[in-house]
Amino acid sequence: MLDRAREINLLWEPVYPYLARHIADVYGRSDGAVLEVGPFCGAIYDLVRQRTGSSFCIASFPSGMEAFYTEELGKRDMEKLVRVLPTTPELAGIGDNTVDLLIFRGALFFPTLFTIDHQAILRVLRFGGTAFAGGGFGKYTPPSVIRPLANRSRELNYLLGKKEVTVDEIQKDLETKSMTGSVEIITEGGLWIVMKKQIRLSDTCE
Repeated sequence: MLDRAREINLLWEPVYPYLARHIADVYGRSDGAVLEVGPFCGAIYDLVRQRTGSSFCIASFPSGMEAFYTEELGKRDMEKLVRVLPTTPELAGIGDNTVDLLIFRGALFFPTLFTIDHQAILRVLRFGGTAFAGGGFGKYTPPSVIRPLANRSRELNYLLGKKEVTVDEIQKDLETKSMTGSVEIITEGGLWIVMKKQIRLSDTCE
């Protein structure tokens, strides 16, 4: 599994600048603590380059991926800019209310590898923070970038147990968790859920 996850991450290198631009659009800020989660990280490198965020961390799982991320950061001279923290799908070790932007690629599609924990995501987000979770090339990635890697990406996803899901299935899942008020499903450039941790009234009155 680790070898396939590593290959996907390397294969998607040409996509990351465009995906990072899409994420930055959704986020709408240039400051804040940025956390990319899981076995499919890479957009964070270009968020650093594009100066979206003021601190950066990869929350790595499953065990073993942290060595890969550390090596990739070394290739980019980003070891001092991006921290790697081993974690779990429940975001163990990530403090409450500490993240302004959370990216979780693959979050909806790999039930044999992990289950997205919506409450854990909301737990670590600061009030007013944004989570961008799901999958796809992003709305800015041109066909000329997608075409050369699409077949191999599809094959690797299949080998990793990717399951296709629909908007209706995601909506029903969110409804069972009583989260529809803070979540938007977007289908441009993939299938993503954008979670906003709503600011409490008490926070605006202090």
